[in-house]
Amino acid sequence: MSLSEHDVQNAIRMELARRHIVCFRANVGKVRMADGRYFDTGLPKGFSDLFGFKSDGKIFFIEVKNKSGRIRPEQEKFIERMRLFGALAGVARSVEEALDIIEEKTDE
Repeated sequence: MSLSEHDVQNAIRMELARRHIVCFRANVGKVRMADGRYFDTGLPKGFSDLFGFKSDGKIFFIEVKNKSGRIRPEQEKFIERMRLFGALAGVARSVEEALDIIEEKTDE
């Protein structure tokens, strides 16, 4: 049985915390509130699930997917744009892949 995206994300967050790497969880989208109004997180479409920075100040963005998860076009565009600005960014399906992104060991 494959891990859920939530499980992969939690494993990544726990490992980054263990390594004292600052990491935040981002929720993107709109939610209808009880009074009928919509709450918008304010983050752009495609914003990565996890983001943070290393001790050297370099920022990273990690889109978390499980083994069978697909990246949406707006997520792919967000990652490409962040890379153009010099950020570390990519898709991780495991703790190891997340660490590869942060440690700049990806071939992407």
